[in-house]
Amino acid sequence: MVERPPSGSIPDTPGSYQFKDGDGRVIYVGKAKSLRSRLSNYFQNPRNLASRTAQMVATAESVEWVQVDTEVEALLLEYSLIQRHKPRFNIRYMDDKSYPFLCVTSSDEWPRAMVIRGKHKRGNRYFGPYGHAYAIRETLDLLLREFPIRTCSDNKFGRHEKLGRPCLLFHIEKCAGPCVGEIGPEEYTELVDQLVGFLEGDTDEVVASLEAEMAEAAATMEYELAARFRDRLGSVRKAIEKQQMVAPRSEDFDMIGLADDELEASVQVFYVRKGRVMGQRGFLIDKVEELSRAELVAKALERLYFDDNPMGDPKTVLVPDLPEAQELYEEWLSNMRGSAVEIRVPRRGDKRALLETVTRNATERFQRHRLKRASDHNSRSKALNELQDYLGLPMSPLRIECYDMSHIQGTDYVGSMVVVEDGLAKKSDYRRFKIKTVDGNDDFAAMEEVLMRRFSAYVEDKARPVEERSGKFSYPPQLLVVDGGKGQLTSAMRVLDELGLRDEIPVVSLAKQFEEVFVPGRADSIRLPRQSEALYLLQRIRDESHRFAITYHRQLRDKRMTKSVLDDVPGLGPTRKKRLVKEFGGVRKVQAATLEELQALTWLPDAVGATLYDHLHRPGGSR
Repeated sequence: MVERPPSGSIPDTPGSYQFKDGDGRVIYVGKAKSLRSRLSNYFQNPRNLASRTAQMVATAESVEWVQVDTEVEALLLEYSLIQRHKPRFNIRYMDDKSYPFLCVTSSDEWPRAMVIRGKHKRGNRYFGPYGHAYAIRETLDLLLREFPIRTCSDNKFGRHEKLGRPCLLFHIEKCAGPCVGEIGPEEYTELVDQLVGFLEGDTDEVVASLEAEMAEAAATMEYELAARFRDRLGSVRKAIEKQQMVAPRSEDFDMIGLADDELEASVQVFYVRKGRVMGQRGFLIDKVEELSRAELVAKALERLYFDDNPMGDPKTVLVPDLPEAQELYEEWLSNMRGSAVEIRVPRRGDKRALLETVTRNATERFQRHRLKRASDHNSRSKALNELQDYLGLPMSPLRIECYDMSHIQGTDYVGSMVVVEDGLAKKSDYRRFKIKTVDGNDDFAAMEEVLMRRFSAYVEDKARPVEERSGKFSYPPQLLVVDGGKGQLTSAMRVLDELGLRDEIPVVSLAKQFEEVFVPGRADSIRLPRQSEALYLLQRIRDESHRFAITYHRQLRDKRMTKSVLDDVPGLGPTRKKRLVKEFGGVRKVQAATLEELQALTWLPDAVGATLYDHLHRPGGSR
């Protein structure tokens, strides 16, 4: 464990600090406005520290620091050290794949347009990133009709230049033919500038020019030329449609959306320039350390803007939550831009709607990521083997059952059972339980009732001759998981003891707040490694059982809340009820109707009208 540096040796200045292990490897990097104040927080009773922080301090053997002049410099230094050393206790960025960009090689003598990935070269213009390369190619193909700059490689350009013969793209009017002198340098430069301007959002001038040329050609009865302008105008408009308009043309901003759980986060960003979505990007954050939403937003900003922003630094960054040390990040971004940058949360209007769209993209990307992990056979096998090792199970838990309760203030109490076999959900074995014997809010008693009903059925089925068994419960779980803490674990153990299944079925409980696993006979919880496949599997099972319970609870609640005083009246079916409510203008007006008014309805039989009136006006009845 690292020793506290001598009193007064830590400077009271901004800087970055690094904790190192016994082999001198950097295991954690942090930043501070005051190194003395920040580092003193680590040297206190470990019980007062977050579990991950306490583990880091226990692992470290030394701490060093680097002083800088400002807090912004401390932020920059922290990020560069994390990228260099990749410390095990700092968060990690994943799946930040090389997104495709549309590049215009402005530094070339004859600039070309191409789709690229990877590092950017100084002097070239980049547009994007795009989610898929085909999206750029479609846009570029449409624009080449109006801005026919070359797309060929330098070798192909040189070959046709020597031959004195242009390639096919020139003949189909998708290249101006600079290789054979069909266009001069000044005209070609103007063409490139027009394409760059269009990609930056200046589309009105191009559309107006094409419309004017088409009208002029038609007026002079040059109909073939007018048709060509018409086709070019159609291509330009299709390209504009691909750039979604989301704000006034004067606005430039980046919109960031987040979706996360306790272990990971998905980040998506839309780059909006001159009111149009000009590109998007996404990546995943591996939460090696515990992060609040404000800290998570700060980490997302670091990842997005420490590297060169391909779309240029925006005037405004819109986020779902304000970052920790907002002023620091605004100062840093303002320094990079050279003018003021604002970070804020959109509260209403079109920008709030766009934030919801970006967040939905982040959520869908996150779900795909988790689904990929779940379906990967190696990950599933590793998860089951890790569970056996970490929990001391007699065998790998090929069948896992997880139980959860759901209610609102004791009403519509339900329980759920979800099943995972070989690491995959087996939805055909899911079960729902409506709590029958528990009054009020008592999760422990409700858990006991559900488990007693489930495993009593298993014991009864097991006692039958093999040929008479139903097969539903003859395969007990190798691991029983209950959602909650020690109380729920005690309830589960009590049921298993009563039914004589304690030695046959291992049981654990999973507490959501800190992802702690409680096992019988052990006072302290087991904390599975945050990056382990075992923890991912348990978390996924718990979340699925919670979702399944909530869904059933909502169904019961909605059914109860939509139950009408018009229900259970003989002869009054759904169609007649709907028409009755429509004609009277509401259920209350039906209740207030007289017998004569009901029987005056030509489509409602008199006998049904009389029965309905009696049902609504009986003593102590529905009124």
